[in-house]
Amino acid sequence: MTVTLRDAVSPDLRTTLRALKLGQMLATLPDRLTLARQQKMTHADFLELVLADEVTRREAKSAGLRARAAGLDAGMRLDTWDASAAVSYDRQLWNELVSLRFLDGPHGALILGPVGVGKTHLACALGHIAIRRRRTVHMASAAKLFKRLKAARLDNSLDAEMRRLTGVELLILDDFALQPLDPTETADFYQLCVERHQRASTVVTSNRTAEEWLSMMADPLLAQSAVDRLASTAHELIIEGESYRRRQKPVISGPNSEPVDDEKGNHHDHS
Repeated sequence: MTVTLRDAVSPDLRTTLRALKLGQMLATLPDRLTLARQQKMTHADFLELVLADEVTRREAKSAGLRARAAGLDAGMRLDTWDASAAVSYDRQLWNELVSLRFLDGPHGALILGPVGVGKTHLACALGHIAIRRRRTVHMASAAKLFKRLKAARLDNSLDAEMRRLTGVELLILDDFALQPLDPTETADFYQLCVERHQRASTVVTSNRTAEEWLSMMADPLLAQSAVDRLASTAHELIIEGESYRRRQKPVISGPNSEPVDDEKGNHHDHS
């Protein structure tokens, strides 16, 4: 009688694993049993193997939850970045940023470039790497973060919110200076820069250069002080190229193209 892989895990073992909150092992245990037989593993080696699988699963789940709490997009990771995209940037500097050594400075990073070249994706990817290394991360668009700080003033939670933002090891501020900053937003940005200067790392993405930020803020003195602190301790990664959104633009076939069937199976001609 042929024993299937599924039959290799007895009902009693299934019940025991679930009772111990190890039910996720059942997804890979049959394959691991087969591997153990093929390689004639000792009991200790097999136990080490399946427990390592469980640790990996739990760490991945934990990292996913922490990334979500940090405001990171689940799809913007290093492994989902299209390295063949038609953009150019300093690959050596990017590799240095990926190492996260800048967090130990602590230093920051300015990821600059035109719309649609992947600035947000790269910044978010750094956040995911930091999360997996058990560093504290928070990512938010500049507009939403400043709006949240304004709301915090209304319920007297501003101090607590500022402490949270200044205490996080890696703060990622996305789409900074997309619009002019009013006096309150300028003051909040200044406070963040002062509190985090040489204490924690800040990554900023922007369509504008650091020099152009000055004219976007309401108070020139606060703007100069904040930008000087941020830029003086930050790596500057400039991305150039065509917007990926343009590359995603649908193509309409010409009059001589082959007829196609729509989703309902109806025949159409492009003429």
